[in-house]
Amino acid sequence: MRWDSLRLHDGGQDRSGLADPQQSGLPGPQQPAVLFGRDAVARTFDTPGFRGMTFYEVHARSIINAVPSRSRMPFRATINPYRGCGHACTYCFARNTHTYLDLDAGLDFDSKIIVKVNAAELARKELSQPRWNGEHIAMGTNVDCYQRAEGRYALMPGIIGALRDARSPFSILTKGTLLLRDLDLLEEAAEVTEVGLSLSVGFADAELSQSAEPGTPSPQRRLDACSQITARGLRCGVLMGPVLPFLSDSPSQLAETVRQIAAAGAASVSPVVLHLRPGAREWFLSWLAERHPEVVASYRQLYGSGAYAPKKYTLEIAARVSDLARQFGVGRASPAAVRRPAPRREPARPRRPAPSPERSQRLARGAPAERAVEHAESGGEVQLTLL
Repeated sequence: MRWDSLRLHDGGQDRSGLADPQQSGLPGPQQPAVLFGRDAVARTFDTPGFRGMTFYEVHARSIINAVPSRSRMPFRATINPYRGCGHACTYCFARNTHTYLDLDAGLDFDSKIIVKVNAAELARKELSQPRWNGEHIAMGTNVDCYQRAEGRYALMPGIIGALRDARSPFSILTKGTLLLRDLDLLEEAAEVTEVGLSLSVGFADAELSQSAEPGTPSPQRRLDACSQITARGLRCGVLMGPVLPFLSDSPSQLAETVRQIAAAGAASVSPVVLHLRPGAREWFLSWLAERHPEVVASYRQLYGSGAYAPKKYTLEIAARVSDLARQFGVGRASPAAVRRPAPRREPARPRRPAPSPERSQRLARGAPAERAVEHAESGGEVQLTLL
């Protein structure tokens, strides 16, 4: 692998805590792509959930990633404790990022997982930097931070604790029901800062889910997690994505999915139509040809050589879901609300010793966690990208 022989060397880092692309492990002019140190450890586990998988335990140089200023994403910072994802979603847009490590975007992405074992330590260190400006930090925008590996490595409690103590606003988008493990921490964080939570549930069809996203909890388990989150007084939205053309987009399928989302008590529902970027496109179309060959020609006609479905189609899906949300009594986040980052906060201060009496009001008005989703521009239209 490209990073096996790379040495960790002293480099600069913006004192705000965000990695400087010219001095960190990010490629820059006349600089090699230094990603991790030479102390990476490859580990396998002989348990049913992890058979066939290899985990590369690495010490990252930084953990808070600066989003380029030219990006149209609605946040300026992210944390990604993992690379690769055991959820094995056939459509995952992040697949192509594995090729940066000389790994493939298909099976390697599903089974060779990079684990940044020092993620929590780095988060606490970088959040305490004097110039850290309290930007909203999005998690789950690349690969899922609550994928199965999190059950073994438990990186998120330390990260959430660091964000809580720094009073830094953050949001989490996930398919992982393991989020429930950290509800106490999330409640504590919501006492002192804005916390956005969202479950990703593209369709209610359990059989389709088992085929298209085989490593994820079932849609029903995810929606049950949404119910448990809202029962604790935390606001939880649902990102209804991806909607799979010709597989999960019939009127009856959309209606059943929105009905179940409403029954789960979701604060909002926002539909996202499937994106087919390089890496994801090849892997998804291969799966499609094997499992649903009857719709391959329709997909090629709908998407052509591009990554996005036509604007007319996406607007039709959005309108249908909006109507269904009203019918079943669930709110739907508008595009503006989805794009809006958390309100800027003052620089980090020590955590308050006691809960705020305004906690319930803050939870009620907190922006949906769906805002922590990558945006892409296609033909002048800003579209949401599903994790």
